[in-house]
Amino acid sequence: MSAIASEIERFNRLSASWWNPIGPMRPLHVVNALRLQLVLARLEAHFKLAPGGSLAGLRILDVGCGGGLMAEPLAKRGAQVVGVDASPGNVAAAQRHAAGLRLEDRLEYRLGEVSQVLRPQERFDLVLALEVVEHVEDVPAFMASVAQRVAPGGLLMASTIDRSWKSFLFAIVGAEYLLRVLPRGTHQWRRFVRPSELRAEAERAGLQTLELRGMRYLPVLHRASWCRDTRVNYHATFACPLARLTQA
Repeated sequence: MSAIASEIERFNRLSASWWNPIGPMRPLHVVNALRLQLVLARLEAHFKLAPGGSLAGLRILDVGCGGGLMAEPLAKRGAQVVGVDASPGNVAAAQRHAAGLRLEDRLEYRLGEVSQVLRPQERFDLVLALEVVEHVEDVPAFMASVAQRVAPGGLLMASTIDRSWKSFLFAIVGAEYLLRVLPRGTHQWRRFVRPSELRAEAERAGLQTLELRGMRYLPVLHRASWCRDTRVNYHATFACPLARLTQA
């Protein structure tokens, strides 16, 4: 398994609060709103869709989907979405929130690892790995696994936290211990992934780097915005060529 057992248990404990916009997941709600705009803009530009139009015809995989904060709005826009998470509590929370929204034909949640719950030939136009890379045991194996699921001509969008002195001060000391906008123990600094490392693994899996951008989160104001500084939070977009050349 790529997911760490202690991480799964921690998310199980937090699962009841996923959809509470002012609870422990508040930072994710704020960040998710910003990222959703980027995801939609990327899809529209890459697949030449009408701005603000339907995503019908696109297949999306949300790896580490949590409570469905990203998967659900994408399904509402018409995409076929599969959300995968290793935490039973997360999947249950996502399924509960989606119940009654009439998304059964477009939104499916699966419990387990990508290699366990997807069929060997399943490929997607967009694969999302948002705030999950820092919670897995083997980053190279994880990136290879998710990159394999990107269809030729498709995209992989990933976000995580840089392993820098600045991320230690802001993402752990500041966010978890001083301001307490995140539960203590949410992150382990040694598991953070440098942008160069993430890019190297994606390119080793045959993907091409399109963009790398930083993200700034102001915990007191609960606001998020894009920036050039990637030393704390950052977001990367990769593309799968129509003819992929995967290195051995």
